[in-house]
Amino acid sequence: QVQLVESGGGSVQAGGSLKLSCIISGYIFSKCGMAWYRQPPGTERELVSSISTDGTTTYTDSVKGRFTISQDNAKSTLYLQMNSLKIEDTAVYYCAADRRPRGGIGACKTTYWGQGTQVTVSS
Repeated sequence: QVQLVESGGGSVQAGGSLKLSCIISGYIFSKCGMAWYRQPPGTERELVSSISTDGTTTYTDSVKGRFTISQDNAKSTLYLQMNSLKIEDTAVYYCAADRRPRGGIGACKTTYWGQGTQVTVSS
């Protein structure tokens, strides 16, 4: 069974840094990418960053230049380095894995989710 477990969250002051990790266990058939999402209190979940199997990365505008997504396939681990943290970065952060359904011929789609890790940024 596939399982994603996040770690590295915590409480930091604005301007500080945190590095989130996501360890993937089990085999993801037809995996096509990984991503980080976040959900601030009382809001909808949003995509923060993604990385595809070819190395292509995306970032939501609010974190560009501050966050960096990376992965270590040998360790089955996804990372999110977060620098210059702001109050508005406060949220539960979720790791997600994408795969191609229908025997690997479908479009890449988020399929697996971690339990989330809390990031709190204070003034």
